[in-house]
Amino acid sequence: MIYLDSAATSLYKPEGVQLAVLDAINHMASPGRGSHAPAMAAAECCYNCREQLSRLFHVPSPEQVVFTFNATHGLNIAIRSLVRPGGRVLVSGWEHNAVTRPLHALGAELLVAAGELFSPEEFLRQAAAKLPRAEAVVCTHVSNVFGYVLPIGELAELCRRAGKPLIIDASQSAGVLDLDFAALGAEFVAMPGHKGLMGPQGTGVLLCKNSASPLLYGGSGSESMLQDMPEFLPDRLEAGTHNVAGIAGLSAALRYLLEHGTASVRARERELLELLAGGLAEAEGLRLFYAGAAALQSGVLSVLPEHMSCEALGEALDRAGIAVRSGLHCAPLAHRSAGTAATGTVRFSVSPFNTPRQLDRAVAECKKILGRG
Repeated sequence: MIYLDSAATSLYKPEGVQLAVLDAINHMASPGRGSHAPAMAAAECCYNCREQLSRLFHVPSPEQVVFTFNATHGLNIAIRSLVRPGGRVLVSGWEHNAVTRPLHALGAELLVAAGELFSPEEFLRQAAAKLPRAEAVVCTHVSNVFGYVLPIGELAELCRRAGKPLIIDASQSAGVLDLDFAALGAEFVAMPGHKGLMGPQGTGVLLCKNSASPLLYGGSGSESMLQDMPEFLPDRLEAGTHNVAGIAGLSAALRYLLEHGTASVRARERELLELLAGGLAEAEGLRLFYAGAAALQSGVLSVLPEHMSCEALGEALDRAGIAVRSGLHCAPLAHRSAGTAATGTVRFSVSPFNTPRQLDRAVAECKKILGRG
């Protein structure tokens, strides 16, 4: 099988991730739950992972790095910490349901800054016009559907000047694009561990500028006499047993990223994306959502077949041994912004561990299927 669905979950992992998970299962208990060797090994593992994340994302203190189950978990913490019920929130037109559903649950009024796909200037113009009426801002760094890289640095500057708190969904950018938490000044940045960071599923990270409101309440391994959660991070937001095996695997993946650098990952993915787009552009009856400019698109390419459904193309590729994703990708707002809500798209997403040969085969199979259609 050729796996081209890394925007959903990274299947290809750096060497050592699987062994780190197995070692944690066999030798580590839970941090903060004892002074014996297995508990202390778990505590050291978790701290080391926080420290790696603080270095990768320029977080002032490892204590500001909170472990979550996934990006959705972190976004729910961040949103419920900053958005009051019925509040007015500025979002981009490219958000995932991990942002829009929590806001809907709070009855928030959404101010949407969209503009055409791959048009950052128009997005910023709309954001600047609507920002004065917003109480908070939530924005994805990269669209999970189209790979559109939003101008998050410029948006962060607008928020700083206006005194508006910013939450960044870095689900598609963490591990691929440079992300300087301290320089951005965002209140929160949420990310999964299992996508660009190439760790195991069931891991996530929330970077916190200040404290936050707990989403879960329970044991923290500290301040046990208190019946509220501790006031200090990360304990305030980490109720219950940690996913120590997942964190160990994430730490191994982070070693790879810190050694190679996100710039090399981005360059590799860009090389593969250009190869993929160049090949698919030759296919008949296929519309590509391709920016051309490297700064505007990450390693995600959506396509729309003209003479068959997206689901039919995705299923045919699956039968040919090519794993992609078809449909709305849990992001109906993004599809409405791009005009593809009625059809969805077929999404190809690459990993630094994909090869040109794999992409050549995927292009050939796609052309063969479209020719039959």
